[in-house]
Amino acid sequence: MMMPVLLSLPLLVFLPLPVLAQDIQYTLQHNVTTIYGTWSSGSQNVVTGAGFAQPANMSFIYPKTTGMSYSFTSDGYYEIARYRMNGNGTSPNCITGVMNWCHGTYELVSNGSITMTPFGDGYQQIQDPCAAISNFMETYNDTELYVQWSIYQDPTLGYMLQLYQFDGSPLPPMAQLSTSPNMLPTQALRNVSAATSVLGQRSCDLRSVDIEAPVLGVGLLTLNPLQ
Repeated sequence: MMMPVLLSLPLLVFLPLPVLAQDIQYTLQHNVTTIYGTWSSGSQNVVTGAGFAQPANMSFIYPKTTGMSYSFTSDGYYEIARYRMNGNGTSPNCITGVMNWCHGTYELVSNGSITMTPFGDGYQQIQDPCAAISNFMETYNDTELYVQWSIYQDPTLGYMLQLYQFDGSPLPPMAQLSTSPNMLPTQALRNVSAATSVLGQRSCDLRSVDIEAPVLGVGLLTLNPLQ
């Protein structure tokens, strides 16, 4: 009579325990090293901090190649620097260049995702030789969701951070440049008009950022400072 009870015991032992919302359950991939510090893709010419963005006058210092860089502090602040080229299949000469900078607070969510909420003083420069306005600056103020992330160790480059966008598409892997984040001050660095808005759909499409291209080259767009 006791046999059915004994057979059911293993099932009870291996039932998963409920995960509380405040308990972040990381896998071994996340625990290779912490996410804190500064990360950069490709040739690592794009790096967060004062060498990329100057928020006080909404200007940029232009890197040698495209790429992206993310920095995270241990107390919940982040900064992003991105320089990308967007190709145009129907008009090959209409390559769009985008410089993008933002910072704010981030949260490592218990389901393995990351949410990033900006301070509101981010901005980006867009240059499109085929547009009516070929070179302009605008505010960038999008909350960003990364549905998954992992850290692994490359035998040559060391620790690598892999982020996955809201739709599951991966960003280019980023190598860890330093465990101390290279960032601008973690507060709003310029006044932002409430009437200023950003074209969020275009701005959030980061999949073309993995096209690593030199700033100066045949058939490529060179971003120029606004006059």
